[in-house]
Amino acid sequence: MSTSDPHAAPPGDDLPGAMTSLWRTFRLGARAEPRLLGLSLGLALLMMLPDALLALWLGLLVSGVVDGRDGRVGVAAIGLAVSATATWYLSVLSQRVQRRFRDRIAIALESHVASLQASVATIEHHERPEHLDRLAMLRDQVFALDHMFMSLFSTLGWLFRLVITGVLLASVHPALALLLLCAVPAFVTSTWRPAVERRVEESVVSNSRLARHLFVVGTSAPPGKEVRVTGTEHRIRAERQAAWERWYRPVAAARATTALWHAAVWALFGAGYVAAVVVVASVWNRGVGQVVLVVAAGIRLSSYIGAAAEEIGFLRGFWLDASRRLVWLEDYAAERARSGGAVPPEVLVDGIRLDRVSFAYPGTDRLVLDDVDLHLPAGAVVAVVGENGAGKSTLVKLLARMYAPTTGRITVDGVDLAEVDTAAWRDRLAGAFQDFFRFEFVAQQTVGLGHLPRVDERPAAEAAIDRAGADDVVDRLARGLDTQLGVTWDEGAEVSFGQWQKLALARGFMRDDPLLLVLDEPTAALDAETEHALFERFADAARRDEGTGRVTVLVSHRFSTVRMADLIVVLDGNRVAEVGTHDELMARDGQYASLFRIQAAAYRA
Repeated sequence: MSTSDPHAAPPGDDLPGAMTSLWRTFRLGARAEPRLLGLSLGLALLMMLPDALLALWLGLLVSGVVDGRDGRVGVAAIGLAVSATATWYLSVLSQRVQRRFRDRIAIALESHVASLQASVATIEHHERPEHLDRLAMLRDQVFALDHMFMSLFSTLGWLFRLVITGVLLASVHPALALLLLCAVPAFVTSTWRPAVERRVEESVVSNSRLARHLFVVGTSAPPGKEVRVTGTEHRIRAERQAAWERWYRPVAAARATTALWHAAVWALFGAGYVAAVVVVASVWNRGVGQVVLVVAAGIRLSSYIGAAAEEIGFLRGFWLDASRRLVWLEDYAAERARSGGAVPPEVLVDGIRLDRVSFAYPGTDRLVLDDVDLHLPAGAVVAVVGENGAGKSTLVKLLARMYAPTTGRITVDGVDLAEVDTAAWRDRLAGAFQDFFRFEFVAQQTVGLGHLPRVDERPAAEAAIDRAGADDVVDRLARGLDTQLGVTWDEGAEVSFGQWQKLALARGFMRDDPLLLVLDEPTAALDAETEHALFERFADAARRDEGTGRVTVLVSHRFSTVRMADLIVVLDGNRVAEVGTHDELMARDGQYASLFRIQAAAYRA
């Protein structure tokens, strides 16, 4: 089964898969910081040795005092002093090395996750709820995933201590090594308990995500005005509490159940420990020194078992879980990164064709586009209109390769778009979208991001701003293109929604020679007259451009704007209802003509 299947069991639920996930994450750390990783692991093991030998020195000390053997007392005293000093020194050194390792590996892991998400050619993982749940948990975990390495080192260190302590007990009597068997149930429950709790948490994580969302809605500035005007703050608080309770109740029940089992197995170990001390002291008649060694080693053993079990449980329940999600994202990104090796043409001659294209969003059966045949001629300005939900934005996503058609194909001058290298196609794509993002950078960079190689080129940004009609926005900024945008930053300028939209539009015009320019309602916040003037300029510029055969796709609800297009596509009920020029469609007196007259009458009124 594909690792990207959201309904599949999380990768690594079986032990071999879990170890594979852990090993892949470990290799990632080894590649990023090999020297610090090796040094951290070595110190983590070495620092455990002096502490584990304390029981031996205590046994020798008591035996030497009771038997009057000064040499043994001296050796024990030196051993205790060296152990105490070495424990402190190695602990301090290990903490400093591990702190440096964690700082560096944290940056590497966070960058790796960000790069993986950005490398996925499609945006499915940003829109499917089951993927969002996984990614939400991974984002929560990745900021602390560097602790996984520390947890792994600590686990190995505690196990090292257990081995040494087992050897010390066996030196008194081989049967005492059986005391370690009493620890097996504790290890079992420690690995089982967090896994059970994590599965329950994941099954209700959507409620946790909803609670966080409602908290942001109730406490952040953007929704603040509507929350206050509508008086919904009490409802938001109540719904957040209800969502949190829906998450917490099953999680709390799982924790209580696993805690009872955990307490029972620790009672079993306690009984075995007491029995071992009694047998050594009264049945085997060992000397006082060996009794002290068993008591001290047993006490250390219980703390080591507790620490090792807790660390293993934490490693199994949190860090191993996080590594599985990281591996899932790596596999998902690798699978979605596959694309053809063809390159886009330098110039469009025929244009872009949709051949019986149907599309349903992953996880649903409803076709958003159904059996669409369409030709977008080279050099044409194509307007796409239709009611909400007709599939206009979906068509744009398919052209931009944010998704692949469910059936059918899209061709560029006869070459299947699926066979074209995704990155190469995106290099010849430009545009602006209705759900644009507000990049709160210096204005030059906010615009320049539209063509990364020229992000800091002032002439390119100024030309793009001129094309977008955003000169008025820049003129009002205190330092022009050198102005920091966003009031949450030092000396940041406040920018209105309409101004942000113009800057996003300018960002879409940074590329000079795109084969495809998509404008998906990028001026919805502007008045009709401004939008009409802007698109008139775009259409004129597109018609004058004879160098690339660029196809311009314009999505708008304003018919006064789309009438200037060379070709108008009317979508209705996930199908193409009409195609033609404005005059042809008006003469046909169909759906377009009806909608045009309704909107024109509304403007006259």
